[in-house]
Amino acid sequence: MKIPKSHPRYKSLNTRELIAKGVEKGITSEHGLIAHGRGEAFDYLLGEKTSVAAKKSIGSAAALLLLAEHPVISVNGNAAALDAKGLVQLSILLTAPLEINIFHTSKKRELNIKNHMIKNGAKNVLLPDNKYKIRFLESNRKYVNPNGILKADVVFVPLEDGDRAEALLKNGKKAITIDLNPLSRTAQNSTIAIVDNITRAVPLLINQIKKFKKLNLTKKQLKAIYGHHDNKKRLKESVKLIKKLI
Repeated sequence: MKIPKSHPRYKSLNTRELIAKGVEKGITSEHGLIAHGRGEAFDYLLGEKTSVAAKKSIGSAAALLLLAEHPVISVNGNAAALDAKGLVQLSILLTAPLEINIFHTSKKRELNIKNHMIKNGAKNVLLPDNKYKIRFLESNRKYVNPNGILKADVVFVPLEDGDRAEALLKNGKKAITIDLNPLSRTAQNSTIAIVDNITRAVPLLINQIKKFKKLNLTKKQLKAIYGHHDNKKRLKESVKLIKKLI
């Protein structure tokens, strides 16, 4: 469906189209449509703009990713459908592997997502291995790759489930998430939660990492930036914004 740019909901409708096409391609599950709709509702409440709180979280996330020894980017169906190119660019920028991880078990869909990421320029895409799993999780998302999430110290998990964000922390890892709902278990259980739309947040995160790299910041400087992050405070700022806008 071609949406005219003059349409007042152009960006939002375009995003819906990406998710719908993701289902057609076997990348996104039908359940992902529901999850996207829930997120879209919160985006309306946030004014469909990247807030000051989100920008602060993005700066902290950029610093933490650059400090990581083994950063990994987790990819599910919705994330792949919405911004495959951005996640690939982030992967290359950080020299971090992309690892496919989905809630609804489907080897076929895992391969579809992997091929989709490769078509968008990915060089290092890992699949979960049922011989390896993280603790404190019972769903399909417990299975991980030994060269990816299993040994990662920092995991970037856009559009994540709250149970795995919590499990990652319990496994001694730091989790950076993107979630439009500041009250979700995902946001509440993350090291850094970016309350923003993935289509806006990922490009900003890439630009921030490039900026820090260009400035050639030391580990001490990056630690200072990350050290100022207060996830609970950022989430409260997002909730306050929603209350103000409604």
